[in-house]
Order: sequence, then structure tokens, then C-alpha cells
Amino acid sequence: MYLKGGAVFIADAHYPNHNSKLFDFLKLINSGTIKTEQLILMGDIFDLLIGESKYLQKTFKKEIEFLNNLAKKIEIIYIEGNHDFNLDSLFPDIKTIPINKQPIIMQHKHLTISIAHGDKYEMPISYKIFTKFIRNRFILKILPDIIAKKKLKSMKSKKICKKIKNFKTLAKNIAKNHNANLIIEGHYHQGEVINNYISLPSFACSSQYGVFNGNSVEFKKLYL
Repeated sequence: MYLKGGAVFIADAHYPNHNSKLFDFLKLINSGTIKTEQLILMGDIFDLLIGESKYLQKTFKKEIEFLNNLAKKIEIIYIEGNHDFNLDSLFPDIKTIPINKQPIIMQHKHLTISIAHGDKYEMPISYKIFTKFIRNRFILKILPDIIAKKKLKSMKSKKICKKIKNFKTLAKNIAKNHNANLIIEGHYHQGEVINNYISLPSFACSSQYGVFNGNSVEFKKLYL
């Protein structure tokens, strides 16, 4: 896959409970106010979106339809996160990348770029077991929608915006698992560049998104 100059990255929007501007942001891309030929959704775009949940499909029907229509105009790649996964059935015109296929490797001229949500490496074994369990399609199909409804509601009270102590050390350890000139991840909400590792800012926390300039990612703020 090829990463285009001017590609837009948005990570950890945690829509709708933590930042309601996501839909406005997508409209600006659709109208050409924010110009790009490629949109990379870096996971946790929604507070909760699971392909098997009819309740969540109904709740975010407008947003799902909008993204599918936008994908007919520009290329969209959806890197699944730990709050939004099993999305292939919801987004037929979008390249959805589950955690087992992350990181994806993209090229730009002389650069090799490794891209992932961020919750694959340097995570405790208990987290890995839990995330594998919650992505099980059979289990999700038999779970009642009331559970998804309660989980989505509970996200309102979750504190997601905080600086991580010793994040520089964590970032360097994560980077050892990637073989690339540039590493781009979300998940941690830090908005920091550490050597060749880019931790994207959380759109929910700062209304910031990233733009690939051909060498790195510039952070830009959405003012609405």
C-alpha cells in the first residue's frame, strides 16, 4: 500500500461521548475544506462499534452511511482499535485492518511506514487474552444488545485524557517491534514524536488530527 502525501490521520475520537466534532470533521473532508485523497482512521474512532451489534449499527447508522459514501470519493483505511472492531461487514468500501493484520506496511518514496492502532505490542498477557475474547464473533453474536448499550453509556464517565509516565521508554520498546523508517500509532493519546515513533494525539482530547507531509506527520487542530 502507498501512503500519499497529504494523507489525514485521525485517532481515538471516542465519538460521541468524548468529542462530538467527529461528524463535522468528516463533513469538512467531504466538502473539500480539508483536502486529502486518503483518510486513515487509526482506531477507537467510536466509543464502541462492533460489527455484530445491531444496536450499535442502528445508533451510528448516519455515521456509517456517511463514511461509506465518503469512501466512494477518497481512499479510506480503517485501522481497527480496541473499541471498534469486526467492521468489515459495516464498511464494504473501506479497507478495514483487524489487530491480527497490524501493523500494516505502507510506502512513500524512500520511506517504509509501519501503522497500527497501538495495542498489540508491549501489552500485558491479560490484556491480550481479553482483547482476543471480546473480538470473538461467535460470542458477540449471542450477547444481548443491552450489554453494548450499557458499555457505550459507561464510556461517558471514563477518563481518557492523561499523560503517561515514562512514555518515552514505552515508545522506544514498542518501536523495537517495528521494522520501518517511520512508525505511526494511536491508542495512547499522547501526541508525541519520539525518534521515528509517532504517537498520534487523541482527537477526543485535543481536537487534533495528523497530516502526512512526505517525511513525518504534522499535528493540526480543528477549530469549530
